[in-house]
Amino acid sequence: MIPRFGPPPGRHAYRARPGAYAVLIRDGRALLTFQQQPEPEFQLPGGGVDPGESFLAALHREVREETGWSIGGARRLGVYRRYCYMPEYGFWAEKLCTIWLARPVSRIGPPSEPGHEAHWLSLARAEAVLAEPGARAFLRAVRRARD
Repeated sequence: MIPRFGPPPGRHAYRARPGAYAVLIRDGRALLTFQQQPEPEFQLPGGGVDPGESFLAALHREVREETGWSIGGARRLGVYRRYCYMPEYGFWAEKLCTIWLARPVSRIGPPSEPGHEAHWLSLARAEAVLAEPGARAFLRAVRRARD
């Protein structure tokens, strides 16, 4: 059974939206993306898997677009589900979020996705500011495993 975070589904037609997201840790700090729209919030870097794209290819692409960093050594941690409205696409989504632990390798440049900023935060601060409860749970699990 896939765990669910956030509110239960309402009375909407939901589209399945698979996604790949990264917990990125280097020197005791986490690399997060700050997204301006639709709501200003900190997130794990990542996003939707495009048709015909593998989860790993999506992970590398999304991290590069949202943070400007390349990654290596990705290892799948798990998956969770959440239901939400995606205003940028105009539909309700059942997001199937696959979380990966990866190593930030090198900064290629600034984020190429408009409205995104890369931020390095302590692990405790990163956990505190992540907007999404599923992302917080996975970061918390990684922190506990490191202690």
